Amino acid sequence: MKTLITRATAALITTAIFSAGLLAEEKRSSSGLTARQVMEQVEAQQLATTDSAFSRMRLTSCRFGLTEGQVRCVEQPRVRQLESVQINTGPDNKDTKSLMVVLEPASERGVGMLSYAYDDTSKDNETWMYLSALNTVRRITASNSDDDSEPASLFGSEFTTEDQETGKLDDYEFTLLDETTYQGRPVWVIQSIPTPERARTSRYSKTDMWIDQERLVQLRVSTYDRRGDEYKRFQFANIERMNDVWMARSITVMNLTSSRLSNISIDAITFGVDIEEEFLTQRALTDQVFRERHLNALRAQTQ
Repeated sequence: MKTLITRATAALITTAIFSAGLLAEEKRSSSGLTARQVMEQVEAQQLATTDSAFSRMRLTSCRFGLTEGQVRCVEQPRVRQLESVQINTGPDNKDTKSLMVVLEPASERGVGMLSYAYDDTSKDNETWMYLSALNTVRRITASNSDDDSEPASLFGSEFTTEDQETGKLDDYEFTLLDETTYQGRPVWVIQSIPTPERARTSRYSKTDMWIDQERLVQLRVSTYDRRGDEYKRFQFANIERMNDVWMARSITVMNLTSSRLSNISIDAITFGVDIEEEFLTQRALTDQVFRERHLNALRAQTQ
C-alpha cells in the first residue's frame, strides 16, 4: 500500500507541476504571442518607418521641474531644426543607414551624424559625427561600459546613440510582465534584460516597455541603471498612421538623474523617396556641396 500511495502521490505531483507550467505559459501568452514575438513585430514596425524616409524634425532640450504636478521646462529651451535621411539595407532589409544634419541654429548648421545600425549581433553599430567648428569627423561608440561616462549624446540632448539603437533582439531576454491598459489603450508590459555580453557595454540593466497591442508601437519606456533605479523615462505621443505604418511623431525623454528632458518632434516626413545609398557615407558629413545637392533632390521629392 505504501508503494501504491507513493506512486499515486508522485503522479499527482507530476500532474500538478505540468498543469502549473501550462497555466504559467497561458498567463504569459494569453494574447497568443510570446514577449519575443511581440518585440519582433514591434521591430518590423520600426523598420517600416526607416524605409526610404526623409523627414524634418525639431529637437528641444531643457532642464525640467514639476509645476502644479506638470512637467515643465524651468529654463529657456534649446531648439534645433534637423533633417533626417534613412534607408533600410542589408540582409532582409534589417540594417539601417541614417544621416541627421542640423539646419538651425545657424551657428550649428552643417553639424551631422551618420549611423549604420546592423541587425547582426556580431557586428557593432557604427556612428560618426561631424563637428563643423573643428572641421573633423569623429567615430563615436553606441554605448559605454564606463560608469563615469555616457554614450554619445544626440546633438547635446538627453537622447544618446544607445537610445537610438534598434534590432539585435538576440542581445536581450524578453519577459511579458503584464497585460493592462495605459492611456486608455490595451498594452503589453514587456521587460528586456541584456545578455551578459551585451550588459558589459550597456548603460541600462533592464528596460520596461508599454507596447500598444493594436498598433504595435511603444507608448512608454523606462530604463534602469545598474543599481536598479529608474534612469530615463520615454513618452511617445501624437501616434499616427502614415504610409500604412503606425508611428509616434513626438518622443520625450526625461533624464531622472540630471532633471533634463529632450523632445524629438517630426514636423514632416515622406516615405518612398529615392535615396542613393552612396549618399549615406562620411562624404555627406564633410562635403557641403555633395550633401546639399542630394538634400535638394530629396526636398524636391517632398513638394
